[in-house]
Amino acid sequence: MTGQDDPDRKPSSEGVALAAERVATLLPATPLLPLEIDGITIWCKAECDQPVGAFKIRGGIHRLADLTEQQAARGVVAFSSGNHAQGIAWAARKRGVSATIVMPSDAPAAKVNGTRKLGAEIIFYDRSTESREEIAAEIAAESGAVLIPSFADPWIVEGQGSCGHEMRQQLLDLAGYAPDQIVICCGGGGLSAGITLANPDARIVIVEPVGWDDMGASLRHGVIEPVGPNPPPTACDALQTLKVSPITFDILRDRGAVGVAVSEGEVAAAMKLAFEKLGRRLEPGGAVALASVLSGKVAPTDRTAVTLSGGNVDPAIFSRMTGLPAS
Repeated sequence: MTGQDDPDRKPSSEGVALAAERVATLLPATPLLPLEIDGITIWCKAECDQPVGAFKIRGGIHRLADLTEQQAARGVVAFSSGNHAQGIAWAARKRGVSATIVMPSDAPAAKVNGTRKLGAEIIFYDRSTESREEIAAEIAAESGAVLIPSFADPWIVEGQGSCGHEMRQQLLDLAGYAPDQIVICCGGGGLSAGITLANPDARIVIVEPVGWDDMGASLRHGVIEPVGPNPPPTACDALQTLKVSPITFDILRDRGAVGVAVSEGEVAAAMKLAFEKLGRRLEPGGAVALASVLSGKVAPTDRTAVTLSGGNVDPAIFSRMTGLPAS
């Protein structure tokens, strides 16, 4: 593999395996937690336990590892509401590379503070009037920094796929079988596509917030469809992707993945249950996969794995949605 840009490079299962090796040298495996729902035990992959509170650290590690020395010297730039920001910032600090992150002005304080503590420079933008992609591209063009998208990048997909590689091996070790169904929180689809590559025999279900379920709509219709006009407000800030990319869509479409959408109330119920039963404080976007099972929108099997993809939630939002104490 190389850090040189290759427009024809595609994510691969071999790349996922390499990413898993790289991640394992730096981080312990996140827990795979059993959870009984209506008499069936499902398995919850607690990516909320990562050092940056979300799975995005995996893609950051894999992408930064393949930078050439010349690229590393110029730094990296990314755009994110917070989890990709922290993943890139963590990996950049680990390699000694400067990082600039374009973040929405309304990003959760927990994610902004986490990114800043990791040493990244933050540039804020207005979601409603400015394009984060254009801002990041301008910064990269002026500085020579490597632009790292949050999901439309083969290294990022492979890096996130290390979660699925790890999950598969853990379930084999714990129960003697691989997952036959994986339910995945989905924004741009990097995690979903990567996990798909790592688990060729599992049924793949992606889950999004109602009104932001563009990947689900795209999978149903066989072509990429953007989010419609005036999408509803959502607490799932990490999943507010207006349009998915061919890199992630093609992998999911070719596997026959299906999409499900969950409401804010269903997300809140999942957040509450995850705290009470698993001791995990999830952010809304990190709870949508679990919400789809709890709500009955996805029927669980006893070999179902579910991603708990992030835990970077402001205490006030957690308390408001769950009715539980803020801390």
